[in-house]
Amino acid sequence: MQTTLSSKGQVVLPSPIRRKLGLRPGDVLAASVEDGRIILRRQGVPVRACRIVTDRVTGLPVLAGAAQAPKLTSAQVRELLADFP
Repeated sequence: MQTTLSSKGQVVLPSPIRRKLGLRPGDVLAASVEDGRIILRRQGVPVRACRIVTDRVTGLPVLAGAAQAPKLTSAQVRELLADFP
């Protein structure tokens, strides 16, 4: 895949690459040079929006995380909620 450097020094990453890596607008990338190549690395873990949806089984509102959100065990959830007022 090819891309072109703009007069402002900007490069557009082709959409197949962005999709494959799950890159979205606002993601922070670190740029470096290694062996004459430009290397881009995602900095930190991107925070994806959550939303409230209705559970199909219970009909109650539930918080739905993004597809890339980490999975939590019941023990992790209990620990997170232990100090919740």
